Amino acid sequence: MGRTTRAVAAWAAAAMLTMALPAGSASAADLPPRIDLRLLLVDDGGPAVEAIRAELDAAGTPYTRLDLADAARPRVDEAFLSDTVDGRPRAKFQGVVLPNDNPFGTNSAEMTALAGYEKRFGIRQVDAYTYARPAVGLNTPDTGGYAGPLDGQTAQVTTAGATGPFGYLKKNVPFEDNDPAVKESYGYIAVPLAQQEKGASYTSLVDAPVPGGSGRGSLIGQYDHEGRSELVVTFVANRYQTQFRLVSRGIVEWLTRGVHLGAARNYFGVHVDDVFAADDRWDTKLKCTPGDVDCPGNPDPSAPSLRMTAADAQYAKQWSATHNLPIDFAYNGVGSEEYRASHGGAPDPLLQQFVADQKSFRWINHTYTHAFLGCEQDTTSVPWKCVTDATGKTRWVSRQTIGYQVDENLRWAARQGLTVDKDELVTGEHSGLKTTPQQPQDNPELAPVLAQTGVKWIASDTSREREQRPVGTALTVPRYPMNVYYNVGKATEQTDEYNWLYTKKADGGSGTCEKFPETTTCLSKPLDVKTGFQSYIAPLEARIALGHVLANDPRPHFMHQSNLSEERIGYTVLEKVLADYAGLYADNTPLVNLRQRDIGDELSRRAAWSAAVAAGKVTGYRVGNTVTVTTPAGLHTTATVPGGTTAQGGTAFGSAYAGARSGWSAPAADQTQLTLTLPAGTPVARVADGRATRIQAPAAALPVPPGVGHRVPFGAGHTERR
Repeated sequence: MGRTTRAVAAWAAAAMLTMALPAGSASAADLPPRIDLRLLLVDDGGPAVEAIRAELDAAGTPYTRLDLADAARPRVDEAFLSDTVDGRPRAKFQGVVLPNDNPFGTNSAEMTALAGYEKRFGIRQVDAYTYARPAVGLNTPDTGGYAGPLDGQTAQVTTAGATGPFGYLKKNVPFEDNDPAVKESYGYIAVPLAQQEKGASYTSLVDAPVPGGSGRGSLIGQYDHEGRSELVVTFVANRYQTQFRLVSRGIVEWLTRGVHLGAARNYFGVHVDDVFAADDRWDTKLKCTPGDVDCPGNPDPSAPSLRMTAADAQYAKQWSATHNLPIDFAYNGVGSEEYRASHGGAPDPLLQQFVADQKSFRWINHTYTHAFLGCEQDTTSVPWKCVTDATGKTRWVSRQTIGYQVDENLRWAARQGLTVDKDELVTGEHSGLKTTPQQPQDNPELAPVLAQTGVKWIASDTSREREQRPVGTALTVPRYPMNVYYNVGKATEQTDEYNWLYTKKADGGSGTCEKFPETTTCLSKPLDVKTGFQSYIAPLEARIALGHVLANDPRPHFMHQSNLSEERIGYTVLEKVLADYAGLYADNTPLVNLRQRDIGDELSRRAAWSAAVAAGKVTGYRVGNTVTVTTPAGLHTTATVPGGTTAQGGTAFGSAYAGARSGWSAPAADQTQLTLTLPAGTPVARVADGRATRIQAPAAALPVPPGVGHRVPFGAGHTERR
């Protein structure tokens, strides 16, 4: 069943809730109601609601948060939920998120009002985490079910879930188990009641095998009863856990019937820095990198610096094509000139190969020599510090030097016949931008050069600053560093350096773990240098990267050219990300790979949209098959709608993704309104009598294990799940 068909069926179900009225002059009850495109999120402070809230924030979907702990909060009653606008009934919220099926308590007037509202307008409700019991269409766990930790379990999308809101998933929904010593998940695997109440039904959408039993039980299901529809979720998760990130899109699509403001994609971009340059190599005996300011030794002649070869370039082309993942290469032209100089002026085979294959990749200016472009550095001490003049003022790398680094790299590329767009830039070490603690502000000479040279998008490091910000007329594009080091080309070197950083001094490590226990998780013992990369480091780094992918996060990841040389260990991580993703998502939900400028534009549009939503400057509503969105002039609108939806002029809105259409509008400079027409034949909801709804008693307190209430680190060096 297609997405459009499912939307039609869903609205048909809503239409069945209406009451037939006598023919005659139109009254408010005769008119299709206005359904505002805003969600009501009732928050108990727990991780389940917070997880859904994070999904809405990332997508840009408007909601009103009601804090149950706030004594001064508005009370939920008929006036809070609905009114009349332009002579027609208005539902102020298109869906309701509750922490459980009844968070207001026994005999609550608020729950009564909410239930009546849902029945009256056909509004759906998500129970973010609730106890399995007959009140939600399920047997209690002690009747053929299970209650307890779900760590390491694998749930599956049912046939109904696949033809419904979870059609973007292949089948499996694995539950994380990052730390065997910590309970990271908890839930109730429950069997639907064999005999539902009259007129009620329960359809399991995601289920799992009952541990110790032979049957299966529901973890997510749709419970229809008394003119209302609830999505019953019987496990608890936080916003960072894979199991939630996999189902979060479907939860929102179910709740909104596939029509809502905001959009989500799964993004994966890879930048490779230092191309044409040679990176210094980690010394496994000195436990440092000769050439760095903190390494007193000299490079080992038997272990030369790391630089890709022409064969590595050929492999990169083949790999990129085979895996359908374009790579962005950030290049330093001086590296090729240094190669020629050290080879008697002979042509650089790496340059020749890349120029011949340049259309297979994307190219980013990484400055000519990879110079540090912030303050002038005093490297006589470790860590380095900024040089100051006699008055104590910081001495900055000059505007002339920065301009040369940017322009000369472009001129060099032009001389080689390498086509590069000048509006994208990655500075060496992201320098020029603030670098705490030594340099807490940008080099003031940087912004004027960016404007002069036409740079609009400058890369930054998410480990320093995650959010996009302006640098003069340019905007940053934050990038995730991958924990595959710039100074290694072999798995044994990577593992040796990893052990040095993340094992205790007593185990031969650096002592960083003991010195900064709040920021680093030590390895319990050193990894085997022969197997540690394949068995631990690569899977860990892939899991972290996949977490970003599943979080609707367009920020790219970056590694270095050294990682694509020698043993080409960088590909091991990338292939794990791609393979894991392919095993989870259906073909209608491919990875989205954007170049730097498009990532920057996406982040910029999101920021403008979110600011307008937060300021109350965005309104959206649906009447029948027409969606109307009003915004400040010229603001791009983001929405998710069924296939077949058209915008003004009859053009299709957005693009196909995950069984729906979503994206951004392209408004004229003075445009303040966007009108979308949903597919013909989509049933029109009408107001129904919502008075006869029985309210069940609330569930008892639900357990939340430590691994859900607090983040569980992925592994060494990662105390915070990014």
